Amino acid sequence: MKITKTINIKGAIYDNDTAGFYEFFGMKVISPSAVDEVLNDGTDDDVTVNVASNGGDVFAASEIYSMLKSYKGTVNVNIQGLAASAASVIAMAGDKVSIAPTAQIMIHKAWSGTQGNSDDLAHESGVLDKIDSSIAAAYEAKTGMAQSDVLNLMSNETWMGAQDAVDKGFADEIMFVNDDVPQVVNSSSPMLPKSAVNKLLNLISKASGVNPQTKPHENENSQPTDSLKSRKLAILMGKN
Repeated sequence: MKITKTINIKGAIYDNDTAGFYEFFGMKVISPSAVDEVLNDGTDDDVTVNVASNGGDVFAASEIYSMLKSYKGTVNVNIQGLAASAASVIAMAGDKVSIAPTAQIMIHKAWSGTQGNSDDLAHESGVLDKIDSSIAAAYEAKTGMAQSDVLNLMSNETWMGAQDAVDKGFADEIMFVNDDVPQVVNSSSPMLPKSAVNKLLNLISKASGVNPQTKPHENENSQPTDSLKSRKLAILMGKN
């Protein structure tokens, strides 16, 4: 049986040296070396990454993001609480990103504390602009959005709930639409498998912005696209 590795992105995200300081005092922290230890254990088993973090060092997050993206196994990300700032960058590394209905993703532009004259401050402004572009690249790769649109969201410090995150492409599905719930049947006609129903609910959520819990009569004016119809059919035929 294939084993799934688990990485918890909980607490602050810092470089290896700073993480050692946090660990000395028993504080929650995640570092590139901690992630590397799990990933490079001699196997390529699938990885579950659980995220609930306010963020931290952007370069440590970039290193972790790169590790996850280059990993040979499947990476499944579960956003359990807040995936903010640098933590949201790490979350974008998932082959599948699931978000709890009560969770949030928050993205914003990079910031730093700088002292010096006007030349120093102007230089730091240019550095931050470049860092913002590198952060935006992770969001662009996941969502397919244009960089200008992503940077605008970052500039406005955008908070996204579960439905908004799926609508914008930052997450693939809302958690707890459960494929494992038993289906008890008392019918003389064939019943659709529960897994097909749940996949369709998540598809509707992502493609049309309809909440999976919304009743059909509440969206009478919503018409699925031809592409969505085709994908629905593929699901019902067990091809998705």
